[in-house]
Amino acid sequence: MKIKKSSYEGLQKDVRNLKTPEIEVWENKYSDKNYTIILDVPEFTSICPKTGLPAFATIRIEYSPDKYCVELKSFKMYTIFYRDIGIFHEHLANKILEDLVKAAAPRWAKIISEFNPRGGIKTTVIREYKK
Repeated sequence: MKIKKSSYEGLQKDVRNLKTPEIEVWENKYSDKNYTIILDVPEFTSICPKTGLPAFATIRIEYSPDKYCVELKSFKMYTIFYRDIGIFHEHLANKILEDLVKAAAPRWAKIISEFNPRGGIKTTVIREYKK
């Protein structure tokens, strides 16, 4: 079977090296306990790398902290960074989760990114991480 390349080819070749703002953390004084933190970003925006049009989403991150918790103001600034970034929905979910894991090293984490419909299609990307 021959795979036809799309006109999107090459638009995201360096996405894994995208320099994003630092997600700060603080020391978890209850690291001996198992609990879940949920971060909801109901007004997330990024840009379609093909059309330059905005993409709107609700991003939900669920994680169980170990030694560190995510500092919320830095996380807010991190999410705002994407407002001017052209990135595919699938790459976005992976990048956010990888950056969060790198910063906070949680026991486990999950991201659910639900993008508003465009052209009659709603995209939801889910990724999970476990130590």
